[in-house]
Amino acid sequence: MENYLLDTHTLIWYAGNDPRLPAATAELIADTTVSITISRATLWEIAIKDSLGKLILPQPYTQWLQVVRSYDFQVLEITDNHLNQLHTLPHHHRDPFDRLLIAQAISENLTLLSRDAHFSEYPVRVQW
Repeated sequence: MENYLLDTHTLIWYAGNDPRLPAATAELIADTTVSITISRATLWEIAIKDSLGKLILPQPYTQWLQVVRSYDFQVLEITDNHLNQLHTLPHHHRDPFDRLLIAQAISENLTLLSRDAHFSEYPVRVQW
């Protein structure tokens, strides 16, 4: 079984049925034969950006979170192993949330579903 970790924009676009998400990526996420994971860091980032008005969700955060929970994705907590991996990453990418997702994907052997070109500078599998 393939195992994937959703980048923040990927989760937002999937949950909002956004046309910027390629149809093939949306189909992959909906495929029940693959394992889809979201990071606690992603939910944290969305909560912060929504509360600051830097992100507009289609409904209030708590309702949006219920929609996301209905997909039954695995939620990946942040562990010491992830933080140790994060500590060793070169600083190609400045975004702390993205750096943590990269560290989690490396540590857990997950493929990141993202359009972020900076991810390719790290030893992580990326698909879009």
